[in-house]
Amino acid sequence: MHASDFFDLHGHVALVTGASSGLGARMAQVLAANGAAVALVARRADRLTAQVEAIVRGGGKAVAVEADVTDAAAMVRAFDAVEKQLGTVDILLNNAGVVHSGKAVEVTAEEWRRVLATDLDAVFAWSQECARRLLAAGRGGAIVNTASVLGLGVNKGVAAYATAKAGVIQLTKALALEWGFKGIRVNAIAPGWFITELNRDYLASPAGAAIKKEVPVGRFGQDGDLDGAVLLLVSKAGAYINGATLVVDGGQSVALRG
Repeated sequence: MHASDFFDLHGHVALVTGASSGLGARMAQVLAANGAAVALVARRADRLTAQVEAIVRGGGKAVAVEADVTDAAAMVRAFDAVEKQLGTVDILLNNAGVVHSGKAVEVTAEEWRRVLATDLDAVFAWSQECARRLLAAGRGGAIVNTASVLGLGVNKGVAAYATAKAGVIQLTKALALEWGFKGIRVNAIAPGWFITELNRDYLASPAGAAIKKEVPVGRFGQDGDLDGAVLLLVSKAGAYINGATLVVDGGQSVALRG
């Protein structure tokens, strides 16, 4: 078998949350480029439309679905819409997330709940809905959750985010254990610092320069650095990978974990 055959996603239907920009948009592009029909899910409809148009111009197949991942009814409608247009979702990338910063003593109950609801609760809800539909259809699939190196080690000022991402890693293991025998593999990716439109200015600042010094490869993650990890975990190449968390951080978490 040629290497390209391992990563061929023709015949698969993928759904990517948080796909209007950043890592999610890139994930959707990579899946489509390798043959999957892709549903891009996010709250910003205009951004989704632009991403879908770019994928279609490149020869891929994609649809946009506007939804807030914390809204259970919107989630069901999203899966229904994708099934109607593309078929049963057998690749799910739970990528939507929010961040926060601040001292733990100053985090409000509302802020704590906002972060946990998006970064952990929604990951479970969308995984559960995807698995229910796959089981009903008698099919296997692959679920990939976006965790973080902060789920493995902690910095100051991100108590809610780090807690949520650590929960994602444990949730990934739990779901992999329950669903693996049904052919549904569940894995996670733990990115380090990646340059996106949300943090570009910060990472270009003196504070960002200090962070970069802590990355053994000497740079931040950029477009393309997650492509191989995503393709590995959703394709035949990763058929025996289940319950794993793949760290993609240039080696930064080595210092966090020891």
